[in-house]
Amino acid sequence: MNALVPLPVLLPLCATGLSLTFGTRMQRFQRFISVAVLTAVLALSIILMIAADRQGPLSVHLGDFAPPLGITLVADRLSGLMLTVSSAVTLCVLIYSLGQGMTDRDKETPLAVFHPAYLILVAGVSCTFLAGDLVNLFVSFEIMLVASFVLLTLGGTGPRMRAGSTYVIISLFSSMVFLIAIAMTYAALGTVNFAQLAERLPGLPLGVQTLIQAMLITVFAIKAAVFPVAAWLPDSYPTAPAPVTAVFAGLLTKVGVYCMMRTDTLLFPGNRIGDLLMAVALASMLIGILGAVAQTDLKRLLSFTLVSHIGFMVFGIGLATREAYGAAIVYVVHHITVQTTLFLVAGLIERRGGTTELTRLGGLAKAAPILALLFFVPAMNLAGIPPLSGFIGKLGLMRAGVADGSTWAWILVAGSVVTSLLTLYVTAKVWNLAFWRAAPPGQAETGTVLESGDDSDDDTDEGPDGVPGTGDEGIGPVHRPAGQAVAATLHGRAVTTTSRLPRPMMAATAAIIALALSFTVFAGPLTAFTDRSAVELLKRTPYIEEVLGK
Repeated sequence: MNALVPLPVLLPLCATGLSLTFGTRMQRFQRFISVAVLTAVLALSIILMIAADRQGPLSVHLGDFAPPLGITLVADRLSGLMLTVSSAVTLCVLIYSLGQGMTDRDKETPLAVFHPAYLILVAGVSCTFLAGDLVNLFVSFEIMLVASFVLLTLGGTGPRMRAGSTYVIISLFSSMVFLIAIAMTYAALGTVNFAQLAERLPGLPLGVQTLIQAMLITVFAIKAAVFPVAAWLPDSYPTAPAPVTAVFAGLLTKVGVYCMMRTDTLLFPGNRIGDLLMAVALASMLIGILGAVAQTDLKRLLSFTLVSHIGFMVFGIGLATREAYGAAIVYVVHHITVQTTLFLVAGLIERRGGTTELTRLGGLAKAAPILALLFFVPAMNLAGIPPLSGFIGKLGLMRAGVADGSTWAWILVAGSVVTSLLTLYVTAKVWNLAFWRAAPPGQAETGTVLESGDDSDDDTDEGPDGVPGTGDEGIGPVHRPAGQAVAATLHGRAVTTTSRLPRPMMAATAAIIALALSFTVFAGPLTAFTDRSAVELLKRTPYIEEVLGK
């Protein structure tokens, strides 16, 4: 069974080579490779999750080199669960992108770059969840960074290049801090293997331990978009195509949260910075949701809710009890599915209504009732309406806070309630503006081209909204027959509204909603599994003994 551990990483990497080889010559086969490999990764992830639950952690030393020389991959309950949920989400997003027609025009790109970049991203995410040492974790981050930059900037349009540049600068800064932390750790302890570090770190002076922990937490907080290092996210994600934004929002921030959980329990037990984490969690909750309240663009609004709800997960990490970690894990897997779904729905809304600007939308509940349902269910889940999984996760976190009884815990409980109510307000605002009210004058008609390839800043022509400089960026006057679906291309070109949304897009979105609803239906087994995961995290011994062979 241990031999299966590297496969969620190796399969996407091998498929990347095949995808690059076939390029645009065999597009259908290229798409088949991507779907088949991600399906296989999902099956492997489920097998590893079940095996880790029954047998305990699984590990493999690549090349049979023992620590600290070799690369170690480890699958325990937490990493198995994260692998399973992330694999299911990435598969559904890929199907959504195929239905949207994103890759149909890859022939204009020499290496049909979407599929290879997407597969590399999946490999990087999987490697992060399985990494058993700091260097391998760093390499995983860099793999994700390369793929993320390609996906963010596909098409080379002005907004995408600016957003990608911001993302890369922030990521390179966090990589530099990460490298310094790795160098300090190796200089002090002679290893970067997690299991060996767990045994040796207590022997360091407390000040050195705290410095290394602070540097690692800073790196992971940037990845997770925790306030005050979250300002980059609302400007970076909304410019990308809907499937790219969805998988970034759903998965990449949770990679940072996962790393915070892993290092705080395995390397730095004792919760020395719990109060600091809870203060940061409170700031993320409130500032993020207040930012969402102020937005009128759906994608930016969802980006701010993403920052806000990361605070719930950091709340659980700050409490550092079994109940808190269990509830935090529930909320992580819940939020992966819900946030991904909402960004996919935003793409559907843009394709149907011509924009994600809420002031220009209306009447979608009547015009597209299925689309309205696809928004309503995850929106209520995000707000924490019972009995949905968002309510289960939030209730678990608040119960853990009450049980802790500290001042910060009670403040966070109150902050959680306020944030949940404001989230409900935000989702109700979106529902009222985009779906419930009548369509406003000037709403884009079916067949309207939304985006063109040239969006340079040199454009001084007035767009259809009368604003100079938006002649190529706004909703253009070009019309096509109703119901015609033009690809929302990777190149930032023709995006045309349609009254008949492609079925694969709708089905993929519905599949992720069904996955999120399954967390409610199977809440008992899920919470029992996350409780066992939390116990394993805090106990540490099973992980260390498996890796070191004790």
